[in-house]
Amino acid sequence: MAPLVCLLLFLAMTGHSSATYCLCNDGVADQALQTTLDYACGNGADCSAIQQNGACYNPNTVKDHCNYAVNSYFQNKGQVTGSCDFAGTASVSANPPTNIPSTCTYPSSSTGTTPTTTPTTAGTPTSLGGGTGTAFSPTGTTTGINEPNHAVALFTSINNILFTFFITLWIVMQGCL
Repeated sequence: MAPLVCLLLFLAMTGHSSATYCLCNDGVADQALQTTLDYACGNGADCSAIQQNGACYNPNTVKDHCNYAVNSYFQNKGQVTGSCDFAGTASVSANPPTNIPSTCTYPSSSTGTTPTTTPTTAGTPTSLGGGTGTAFSPTGTTTGINEPNHAVALFTSINNILFTFFITLWIVMQGCL
């Protein structure tokens, strides 16, 4: 009976979602968001869903379209470290945006594209929605473990595993005594 209880407790404690999204940051000017949107759509994001009459076209704001584009880019790059920064206009999130319509799906894992390293130079991005846009790299000025969102996710993940391990060990030891 004790092993069954331990197993159920272990599964309950580790049964959290590991979904990861890339979203545009709040408080960023629309012009910077448009530049980010243009870059993502011109360099690997599938932006067909945010075109007029697309499943994710509404709400029709630069911020909402930016969210979709950077998340698509991030997932298509295999969630490679640094592929969700875009010069500080975007960051990794454990949750999708809250205002998406039911017709729109935000992927939280790679769509099957082979992960590649994030480019450090870019061509001229295409413009979506009339923005002018300039070319820039999604890595911005921070990459790797120096990115605070990556460090927090790693820390939280390790803490969850260790906590679960020690609680399970304690329960097993209590059952053996």
